[in-house]
Amino acid sequence: QVQLVESGGGLVQTGGYLRLSCVVSGTISGSVDSTMAWYRQAPGKQREWVATIRAEGLTSYADSVRDRFTIARDNAKNTVYLRMDDLKPEDSAVYDCNLPFALQPWGQGTQVTVSS
Repeated sequence: QVQLVESGGGLVQTGGYLRLSCVVSGTISGSVDSTMAWYRQAPGKQREWVATIRAEGLTSYADSVRDRFTIARDNAKNTVYLRMDDLKPEDSAVYDCNLPFALQPWGQGTQVTVSS
């Protein structure tokens, strides 16, 4: 069983910043790809992919957040981070994390609200 716990969301103004955390607990088979990703979902919208980081550290981003968001991981702490800079109202959503190649039950997510 794997648990995903997101935190760090909050209320910020346009241009502000936040750092989200995702703590992964439980045991995953050693053969499973440990790539991690952040997603977000706004009310009434489908979940969209935001950023990915592979076990080795290679990253990729959605066009909408590239150059503003940074994904990182601390394997010793079983934690994945998402640093969000220059936030915009369209970034408002519930953010959550998962293993895209070994999807687990979704955690509660963390709310990010950006106001102008």
